[in-house]
Amino acid sequence: MSTLINTHVSEARSVSRVWLEGEKLFHGGLEIGMRFMMNPSKDLHRVELRPAPDDYAGKTFTVSKRTRNGRTYPLIEIRDAILAEIFEIGSKIRIAIQKGRLVLTRSQVAMRVAERVKRFNDKMKSGEPLSTLSCFHGGGVLDKALHKGLAKAGVSSYVKLAVEMESEYIDSSLRNNPELWREDSTVVTGDIRELNVMGASIPQCDLAWAGVPCTGASKSGVSKLQLSCAEEHEGAGSMFYYFLDLVRAMNPAICLIENVKEYLNTASMTVIRQVLTALGYELSIKVVSGFEMGSLEKRDRMCLVATTPGACLPVDFDQLKPIREREAQLSDVLEDVPESSESWKPYSYLADKEVRDKKAGKGFARQLLTGEEDGCGVIGRGYAKARSTEPFIVAKHNPELSRLLTVREHARVKTIPESMVEGLSDTKAHEVLGQSVIFTVFEAVGELIGRTIRGLSAPSKPAENFDQTGMRQLSMTA
Repeated sequence: MSTLINTHVSEARSVSRVWLEGEKLFHGGLEIGMRFMMNPSKDLHRVELRPAPDDYAGKTFTVSKRTRNGRTYPLIEIRDAILAEIFEIGSKIRIAIQKGRLVLTRSQVAMRVAERVKRFNDKMKSGEPLSTLSCFHGGGVLDKALHKGLAKAGVSSYVKLAVEMESEYIDSSLRNNPELWREDSTVVTGDIRELNVMGASIPQCDLAWAGVPCTGASKSGVSKLQLSCAEEHEGAGSMFYYFLDLVRAMNPAICLIENVKEYLNTASMTVIRQVLTALGYELSIKVVSGFEMGSLEKRDRMCLVATTPGACLPVDFDQLKPIREREAQLSDVLEDVPESSESWKPYSYLADKEVRDKKAGKGFARQLLTGEEDGCGVIGRGYAKARSTEPFIVAKHNPELSRLLTVREHARVKTIPESMVEGLSDTKAHEVLGQSVIFTVFEAVGELIGRTIRGLSAPSKPAENFDQTGMRQLSMTA
């Protein structure tokens, strides 16, 4: 018979030890009075204990006994300084006992941690680009922002595996973000739940990003769908599980998850924290404000960064600083839309709905903006549907008319490069933009991660420059 025991290396009287007892030792073939000799291997991170011959004169470990409640159990203390040299005090180990022989190795988690740390550090030393898992890729906004930020810190990266449900989104990213892709990149278009993560074709990666679908956690989603919890959402509720499944399979050194700030209080987030911690990651979490970080759109997002000890220190969000200066008012990014444009409409049905909502005590109000405001509220994925609570620009020539932001304007209030949605219809472009992050927020996060990897201090010297849309940015240099 066989017995597997997951335990850890402890310390007693300044010497490392492993303590085993119980009926399970009988099950593995150990008998009271048996003596064992040790065969350690530092190279293999392994210690083997075999029965010692009667004439063996070296150090041995004897199976003793303990009696409790009238029952006698075997007990063995493996106490030797070599354990700390091979495994370290406090480290998790796996002990296989079979036919009276014990084999001590690092736990599965410890081996996976060691593998990803070595792979990561080898690439950093050689200058090889870090490979990335991109879940729920969308149009690539999160990836492009993080990629750009990492590059500013001197860390090169590319997408190794991208998973996205919507074919048009991934086509747009392949077309508009060539810097993210290499010859060995793999694109999966379809439901992440259909991905065979146990297959031999799943590669290892160094970084993993995920904007986990937030439909069930956002305030609007909970209200509209009358959900009792985020996980109840049929399409989005379980998506975090499949991301974690890929993390387990691809073993990245650093993971990032972003979502609405309400996600912090979900059961999903509790599971995510516990699973990542159990896999050997250290977590840093912050709610980042797009408005405070330089965008006109007042979008807050939860950001979790999980790092691996040995690859880099935990990310210190206190060092996260804006990399651009926000425009003074909304009109600074608005296009000149002619009075004759068909985009100016009365939207009387929305005005009527607002009246009904107020009478019902729902508190929903329209965002009718003139351009003199210092920013605007959140713009979601379905913006092209002209929904009641999202931003509309009021016509100067006729206050009874209003319009949606154009695609370019939508990109600008989110600081997203306009080139990222080239070739898409207005509806699809608004979808890509509406479900995306504030670009320069996550560019700054990417730079912070890159600096953390390289052991650099926070950027300190701002210098103005301009991106491709003409929006002013602050380039932070050490």
